[in-house]
Amino acid sequence: MNSNVASVAATTQPPIRLGLMYVNGLRKEAGQAMAAFDRRKTIAPPVLCPKCGSDDESMIEVVREGTTRTYFCNTCAHEWTVQLRPIGRFKSIEEVVQRTGLRRDELTTLADIGALNAFTNERRSALWQVERCVRPAGDLYAADDVQHPHPDSHEDLSRSPLPVMDDHGRLRADYAGMGLTIGPHPMSLRRDDLALRGVLRAADLPTARDGRRVRVAGMVITRQRPGTAKGFVFLTLEDETGISNVIIRPDLFDRNRVTVVRQPFLIVDGVLQHQDGVLSVRAERVEGMSGGASVDAHDFY
Repeated sequence: MNSNVASVAATTQPPIRLGLMYVNGLRKEAGQAMAAFDRRKTIAPPVLCPKCGSDDESMIEVVREGTTRTYFCNTCAHEWTVQLRPIGRFKSIEEVVQRTGLRRDELTTLADIGALNAFTNERRSALWQVERCVRPAGDLYAADDVQHPHPDSHEDLSRSPLPVMDDHGRLRADYAGMGLTIGPHPMSLRRDDLALRGVLRAADLPTARDGRRVRVAGMVITRQRPGTAKGFVFLTLEDETGISNVIIRPDLFDRNRVTVVRQPFLIVDGVLQHQDGVLSVRAERVEGMSGGASVDAHDFY
């Protein structure tokens, strides 16, 4: 539903690092604001000597650090210990908005890729909570608030009239928001259908005999057309078990140029070659395949 927002934003600015991932469609300052609230960080109360009342930090030194902090006052020689206050983690989507200033489109992107699942049990439920946070309460949301007056509780946040996002929806959202997925490989979601069509997995190719006609399929991760290769094009297809190398003749490429260049997922019929320890498929037929996600390949390098 919201993949287009992330895709458009990704064309105008580079992805922003958030934890271990790079997310499309976030402003740099928004990512920094979220990263600043690390639950491991702590805040010390203002430095003030409880004996003489001195607040001159040049006269007060820290002598021990930890979850507590011990100070020594050089004015009156008093030593005291204070408990550091943890910042804590975000407790709700409302708090994320208040503490980071994220815009609606940025919150939607985070909900789409599952980054807000800590506040609910599903991505579409997180999208529902985002709308509740950023829109004035109308009849629809007001009625929901009456039934569930405590939005910070996990049980209440999980209540949403939106259908649960399926594997294909999560896949599309992951690739739109991050350019990758940590869920099932796109090909694994189509494996039953592909098996009925006689498509071999990449892991099956080493046991197939040289010269056998085979059918392979996968996500295109590289396209190469070296200047010294006399017009031959080399593809690398990835599935959930590994990669398949594909060789396309110049005439076949000319007839299928748009498919080869633009389709993110391909099915290839051809002849298996074992040569110098390298497996490849010499293509005789190429067709596009709906993979449910937009994938960026490393093209023609």
